[in-house]
Amino acid sequence: MFIKNGDCSVTPCEPGVTRRVMGYNDSVMMCEITFEKGAQGNVHSHPHTQVTYVAEGKFEFTVAGETGVVSKGDCVLMPPGAEHGTLCLEAGKLVDVFSPKREDFLKA
Repeated sequence: MFIKNGDCSVTPCEPGVTRRVMGYNDSVMMCEITFEKGAQGNVHSHPHTQVTYVAEGKFEFTVAGETGVVSKGDCVLMPPGAEHGTLCLEAGKLVDVFSPKREDFLKA
């Protein structure tokens, strides 16, 4: 299956943040998240494993109380149930992969 970015709808999230659900099945989901500089991904948790790849930009992440800065080419792993959030230090894009898929993203 081939999925074209332009065919995926954009969903506003927090101020300065948008999400595109790129592809999914029952066991996995991939999303592209675009951030403006200074935008935040509010602290939250969910029962899914999440791996985030930094495609562009620079971000400060806090995961389960540990804070670090990541930039293009880096990734962050969020175990199920771990509280996590991010602050965008330089405008950019993240690629989030969830397992299993996020049903709540399909209802947005």
